[in-house]
Amino acid sequence: MHAQIVLFDGFDPLDVIAPYEVLYAGGTASAGAVTVELVSAEGPREVASGTCGLALRATAALDPGRAGLILVPGASGRVGEPGEVPDHDAGAGERQQDEFIPVLLGRTLSTELPALLKAAMENPEVTVSAVCGGSLVLAMAGLLEGRHATTHHMGLDMLDATGVHAVSARVVDDGDLVTGAGVTSGLDLGLYLLEREVGPRIAHAVEALFAHERRGTVWRNWGPQPARL
Repeated sequence: MHAQIVLFDGFDPLDVIAPYEVLYAGGTASAGAVTVELVSAEGPREVASGTCGLALRATAALDPGRAGLILVPGASGRVGEPGEVPDHDAGAGERQQDEFIPVLLGRTLSTELPALLKAAMENPEVTVSAVCGGSLVLAMAGLLEGRHATTHHMGLDMLDATGVHAVSARVVDDGDLVTGAGVTSGLDLGLYLLEREVGPRIAHAVEALFAHERRGTVWRNWGPQPARL
């Protein structure tokens, strides 16, 4: 399995690094059965995160035609106070530090990323995954309507408003779409993807190496509907 982890301006570093390290360790544990790289819609470049200018380098362009996994992170910035809204021109001009997370996520819509992600989701050989606000990137691009997905708990209402069946779970498996909730769920998401795609023994070995135990039950859309508890 080859994993492409997407970088965009304002991304959240932990959304990227957590699954990157898990998948990289899975590749080591599986003698190379998993490979992982950082990509961007624009190709190789330094990409600034939303956390104090911390940057990572994308080494290749996102390729929606390549079989494997594509993972979209969320953004790092201001959540804002209840009722607070961005300035009217917040999405214009050069990016500033401490911008609103919805502004950073929404700005991806003016790049080539939505078209590339659409092509990826239409490719039966690709599983698209997202951590935290990455689900909102996909949803705002109109790619998740009618699908089951999760995101950070503060964004579930926004996710639901785009026509997604928003699920309050740490990891949601909807077939060729697998999403994780808040930022640290990138660890759990990476471990689940290793278990699903490579096998539980590899996932367990990485879990032991990282001294981290996955939390919660992975939500999937099958089985009897639970009665009200």
